[in-house]
Amino acid sequence: MTTYEKSLNILEELFAKDYQFALATSNDNVPSVRFVDTFYNNGAFYVVTYAKSKKVKDIEKNPEVSMCNKLYRFSGTAYNIGHPLLEENHSIRKKLIEVFDPWYFAHNNEKDENMCYVKIELKQGFFYKDNIGYNVDFEKRKAEEFPFTFDIVTID
Repeated sequence: MTTYEKSLNILEELFAKDYQFALATSNDNVPSVRFVDTFYNNGAFYVVTYAKSKKVKDIEKNPEVSMCNKLYRFSGTAYNIGHPLLEENHSIRKKLIEVFDPWYFAHNNEKDENMCYVKIELKQGFFYKDNIGYNVDFEKRKAEEFPFTFDIVTID
């Protein structure tokens, strides 16, 4: 198994669940950040949202985004992939309903034509697990691993 393949397995372990990230977008060179629930699946993160939201409008103008939580950080290209009931979203919809089960239908109205999914295709990322850090270039399919200790004191 290559370091890149290993890093993808770790990525799935860490983020193939409901995980919150601060999502940064930019509109006319003005950054905007908000927390979103994400789900990692097969090389991309997914967000359940609303087509008229500021984040989606920003993404439509500039699809380059960044995400961060703790020291985990990623950059990529985001796309509004459309309404959950579109045929092409059937597979990911099933997964998103399952992973976001506690709140999916309580906070989303699939009868609303503006409900949508955003897919974030990854370019770069840094994450860590078990005292190993991973710097990953998803475009070149390369990863570097190295000893890493999270030693920052956080205050809630």
